[in-house]
Amino acid sequence: MPVDVLIVLGSKTDAEVGKQASSFLDQFGVGYDMVVASAHRTPDLLRDLIRNTTAKVFIAIAGLSAALPGTIAAHTTKPVIGVPVSGKLNLDAVLSVSQMPPGVPVAAVGLDRGENAAILAVEILALRDERLGEKLKEHREALKKWVLEDSRTLGE
Repeated sequence: MPVDVLIVLGSKTDAEVGKQASSFLDQFGVGYDMVVASAHRTPDLLRDLIRNTTAKVFIAIAGLSAALPGTIAAHTTKPVIGVPVSGKLNLDAVLSVSQMPPGVPVAAVGLDRGENAAILAVEILALRDERLGEKLKEHREALKKWVLEDSRTLGE
């Protein structure tokens, strides 16, 4: 299966959030790789990964200073989705991912929302893949049914 999404974790401690993303991508049949590469500790490795991947979309998962999404965006014009990871101070990661300088944007999802990053990646890929577009419609319909069922069974 071709690699359409590269999930980059800032460290192995971000793996649980990465698994949320990979699980969703598996459900949609989207090929991905997941690697650990640090914007600060392995900048050359990160740059080489970005330059040599066939991925069409990047998901960058990082906490603390959360420089990873912005660093990836600095090396590519492909879409980058940043996922801030919770820790002792959550605001630092959220602001680092969402407050990018003009001209080098990163799409930001909520704290620890790996599944939302994967959904957004699939939505981007679905622009050129009708099969994924149909699967997204089915997913939205399932979400609707889930909410309606919750409402129906609320009083039980």
